[in-house]
Amino acid sequence: MSVDIRVIRDRLPREIADLESEARREGHLHIARLIDEWSAGDIRFERGGERLLGAYAGEALAGVGGVTVEPALSQALRMRRFYVSPEMRGHGIGRLLALALLNHARDFCSVVTVHPGNPAAAKFWEALGFRPHAPDGDMLYVEIARIPSGRDVSGSFFTF
Repeated sequence: MSVDIRVIRDRLPREIADLESEARREGHLHIARLIDEWSAGDIRFERGGERLLGAYAGEALAGVGGVTVEPALSQALRMRRFYVSPEMRGHGIGRLLALALLNHARDFCSVVTVHPGNPAAAKFWEALGFRPHAPDGDMLYVEIARIPSGRDVSGSFFTF
């Protein structure tokens, strides 16, 4: 299977509605918030360092993820609206999205944060090198310098 990581600009892909339905069935509302915030113009991933990516398996949108300016920390970006379709999990798509965003963030900040929301998500981010920022584990962070550099995967095809 090949995966194409694409930058999302100007408009959300029509397939985002399918991801939103899947996320809602799992009890997650963050993709609905992405759609609402985008529609209202509140968050469009346009400020310095911000980016929204889509992962396509063939022509199907398999996942999304983005980074925005982190309001809680100076000179930091925050992973946001990260979701991979349940049937596409376990194929490395989330990792590809995360690494593409971390490689992008390298040019804009030294720290990236994430609010994982659940233990399974925390485990995913910790496997990428993120560590708890506070005792409650509500926010994780990673220093970009600790992530091995790699080429920007946006627009590239990967086979697994």
